[in-house]
Amino acid sequence: MVRPTKNIGLDVNPPTRTCEDDKCPYHGSVSVRGIMITGKIIKKYMKNAAVIERNTIYYVKKYKRYERRRKRISVHLPPCIDAEIGDIVRAAECRPLSKTISFVVVENISKKGGQ
Repeated sequence: MVRPTKNIGLDVNPPTRTCEDDKCPYHGSVSVRGIMITGKIIKKYMKNAAVIERNTIYYVKKYKRYERRRKRISVHLPPCIDAEIGDIVRAAECRPLSKTISFVVVENISKKGGQ
C-alpha cells in the first residue's frame, strides 16, 4: 500500500519518494512541533538515524574574543529523504523517538555540502 504524502505544516519541499517508515513525518504518524534546526550530517548510524552538527560562534566577555562551539544532535532520517554524509539538512522537533532522538529530518537542503 502506497501512503500519500501529507502536509506537515512547514514551508519545506516534501520528498518525491514514499516510504513505509512509521516515524516519518510525511508518511507515518509523527507530528512535528517546536523548533527547526539546520546542520550538516557528519555520521549515519543504525538503520534510520544520523548525527548533525551545528557550528556557532560564542563571545567570551572576559577575554573579549570569540570562540567556536559545536553542537551534535541525533536525528531520525526517514528513508524517503535522500541524505548522505556531508549534506546540509533541516530537522524539526518531534516527540522523543528514542533515548537520544527528538528531531526528525524534514528536508535535504543541499547535496554534499553545496556541491
